[in-house]
Amino acid sequence: MAEPVRVRRLTDQEGQKLQQIVRRGSTSSVRYRRAMMLLASAGGNRAPVIAQLVQADEDTVRDVIHRFNEAGLVCLDPRWAGGRPRLLSRDDEDFVVQTATTRPTKLGQPFTRWSIRKLAAYLWKVHGRVIRIGRETLRCLLARRGVTFQRTKTWKESPDLERDAKLDRIEEVLERFPDRVFAFDEFGPLGIRPTAGSCWAEQGRPERHPATYHRTHGVRYFHGCYSVGDDTLWGVNRRKKGAVNTLAALKTIRADCPDGAPIYVILDNLSAHKGADIRRWAKKNKVSLCFTPTYASWANPIEAHFGPLRQFTVANSNHRNHTAQTRALHAYLRWRNANARHRDVLAAERRERARIRSEMRIRWGGRPLAAAV
Repeated sequence: MAEPVRVRRLTDQEGQKLQQIVRRGSTSSVRYRRAMMLLASAGGNRAPVIAQLVQADEDTVRDVIHRFNEAGLVCLDPRWAGGRPRLLSRDDEDFVVQTATTRPTKLGQPFTRWSIRKLAAYLWKVHGRVIRIGRETLRCLLARRGVTFQRTKTWKESPDLERDAKLDRIEEVLERFPDRVFAFDEFGPLGIRPTAGSCWAEQGRPERHPATYHRTHGVRYFHGCYSVGDDTLWGVNRRKKGAVNTLAALKTIRADCPDGAPIYVILDNLSAHKGADIRRWAKKNKVSLCFTPTYASWANPIEAHFGPLRQFTVANSNHRNHTAQTRALHAYLRWRNANARHRDVLAAERRERARIRSEMRIRWGGRPLAAAV
């Protein structure tokens, strides 16, 4: 049987960028859906699950994943075709783009960034290669190749010394025990205020929401749990994060598998997730905690499912209070779990996992599978 299609291991920059696109949802629909595909694949979701999540064809999901493995985040932008013949050769265009994305100081120029005028003048007199291009043509070329004028940003490299080991552990449990793996994370803060979003409306007449100046309801945090094997999402709103609320969520996960066999929970590397009480309870109840590396929460499978949760329950909403907000969240979760996947596909995957477990049990001499981990 062929290996399932999956994205390669993400770098910290790629994971943070994809997580930012999915959580904010402020980009084009094409980039948003493709980022969700990649983030869901990085979290261990298979192509059928991702296709249902983004309402796309499975082959489209696989094509995006293959394209990312070959070219990286460039795959987020569609490759449009057509138009009049190029006046510049492909090599000339590549040289222009490479020059525009290089700091001028590295090319001996006395400024820290290019302007269109300075870049065009430099290309006319660059040593060994002369490219005659006007300012407007240069602006259109850069826009067509996805090079825009934007503010510089900072990013965080994971300082976790056990980064690779933690990612290996997460990948291992997702590959070997997908029906025994769960994910947990907090989503928020959730305030009571009109929130902008998107909707279908008559042209030029969008929905209007009132502005707020006094916010007296405080905030809440959605504590979410996700079953990788069953593709089921559930959770509850809490006033704050903390070890007590984390332990309560872990107990609901353990209750979802009352057979007493070991289960694996993927969660972020926060102090509220790994207190002494939590570790004692987890050891006693055969719950293996798999922490994501620092600044690498993109490796948590639940992250990809928080994007739709925000877009369809928080964005374009005006809840009266936290009670109404919580009811809306739970109503969406009930609808999502009822329409998440086709039951025939789920049953087929369960039979396949049972066959794999049986083969592994024979391979390991009849010992429980958890003993081999």
